[in-house]
Amino acid sequence: MTEFASVAAIAVVILLTIAVGARGIRIARTPADFMVAAREVSPSVNAAAISGEYLSAASFLGIAGLIFAQGLGSLWYSVGYAAGYLVLLLLVAAPLRRFGAYTIPDFAGGRLHSTRLRLGSTILVMLIGWFYLLPQMDGAGLTLQVILGTPYWIGVVILGVVVSGNIAMGGMKGVTFVQAFQYWLKICAIGIPTIILIIFVGHGSTLNLAPDHSPTFARATSVTIPENLQFTVSRATTVRITGVLDGRPRRHRSTTLDPGSYSVNAGSELTFAAGAQVPARIGLVPRRAPMWNSPFVAVGSAGAHPLAATYGLIVATFFGAIGLPHILVRFYTNRDGVAARSTTLIVLVLLSLFYVFPAALGVLGRLRAPQLYLTGSTDGIVLALPTLLLPGALGSALAALVAAGAFAAFLSTSSGLLVSVAGAMSHDILKGGVRSFRWCALAAGAVAVAASLLVESFSASMLVGWAFAIAASSFCPLLVLGIWWRDLTWRGALAGVLIGGGGCCAAILASMAGLARTGWAAVLLGYPAIWTVPTAFAVMISVSIATRHDRPADVDQILLRMHMPEALLQGSQRRPAP
Repeated sequence: MTEFASVAAIAVVILLTIAVGARGIRIARTPADFMVAAREVSPSVNAAAISGEYLSAASFLGIAGLIFAQGLGSLWYSVGYAAGYLVLLLLVAAPLRRFGAYTIPDFAGGRLHSTRLRLGSTILVMLIGWFYLLPQMDGAGLTLQVILGTPYWIGVVILGVVVSGNIAMGGMKGVTFVQAFQYWLKICAIGIPTIILIIFVGHGSTLNLAPDHSPTFARATSVTIPENLQFTVSRATTVRITGVLDGRPRRHRSTTLDPGSYSVNAGSELTFAAGAQVPARIGLVPRRAPMWNSPFVAVGSAGAHPLAATYGLIVATFFGAIGLPHILVRFYTNRDGVAARSTTLIVLVLLSLFYVFPAALGVLGRLRAPQLYLTGSTDGIVLALPTLLLPGALGSALAALVAAGAFAAFLSTSSGLLVSVAGAMSHDILKGGVRSFRWCALAAGAVAVAASLLVESFSASMLVGWAFAIAASSFCPLLVLGIWWRDLTWRGALAGVLIGGGGCCAAILASMAGLARTGWAAVLLGYPAIWTVPTAFAVMISVSIATRHDRPADVDQILLRMHMPEALLQGSQRRPAP
């Protein structure tokens, strides 16, 4: 019942996306249609569309999973994702729109008149876009894996094919209205189940939030193991086993597990009594309440240097939104700077409304479904809670609604990202038109699918956080200084982008390779924005001062156009950036 309803809900979302994309074939004809929707989108629709593509796999699945697994400090992800728009509103939105370009490389090349900087910005747009696509593909693979038990790669391929084909058909104009619709679908898909679960199930015992207390089962609980795994027990625990434990078949046998590590085969069933401590899958350590309740981000099981890690996350998310290519291109779809500011204000309201619900589900999971620490399905907590807490038709219906919302999240965010990547490839590298854009969309989707098969083990929120860190370390200083500082030169901008963005990428790759898991190294590599963002600003400023002779001759006219009141610009002809 649950599987059929969920598949039907996902199919409806996919068919709707394809239908709107097919409509885009009839209405999208020019490059402006494909990349900026002919600049004819109203603030309310644009705000919903931005929110729809911004609320990605990390927001819909990852935040609740991180709160469940690591604690309340993970709320900084949702705070940062929303607050980033406030920084965007204050520093970038209206001036960038008045500049009058299609892409970030357009801004870089037009503001500083450098083909090298423009090429470097184009490459970075594609890198950030592809990196941000990874958690979307990962979430699609996880969703079908949780719902249907299919291999991870099937969901990845389905999402890649649908989104690539849809963007190739309709471009930005073809996806704007479906992304706006998908925002409302996503908030209903996560809000309605959260409210119903709280009303019908409640939070139950709060013992798992008590000081100095590890997670325990509030009631007798049977856990079916989805795949072969290893788990740890920190204190003696009695369990009834039907299946294979440590290579030995067991059938309805009660066994006391001493502290240590054990292996269990897929399909085995473990039944725990009320009050039993929850075992944890290897690599996932349930945090005791003092650390779980901490307002700071914890790195590793010991929570090394939480204040530094928290500041690293804050810097990445607060300033990363400024440099996200698929978000910035949306402000070019507004009619003018006033509309761009209105759009940003509405987005803040819509995002704040959404982020209430993942936090509630993360806490509810720790209280009522601690068995997910054993199965390790933390990113799937939003998908799993309805059927775990409300078995029957109502739980199945809620699970189907959540599955539809999850796929809407993957589709809408992936659509915006592919528009940015394909636009950068076709407009800035190949110098082509509509046909070039379509082929680039297909190629970009294929690259994303291939790369996504390598990141199954990483949390969606961590992957998105790293994409924010790269954007904050490169495009954020370029845009802020390019808009507000007249002495920026192309050599300074290029040096800052290469050192800040390159250093951030190197740190992330080192963290993904597991080169540092504890101490300062884990913080500086896992949350690199704390040092790469100030480094990028410092390099841009110092190199620009040293090369002030390279300052563009028309810098005053450019800055005047970006900062002139909107009323004075009406009726004047705006020169597009080269």
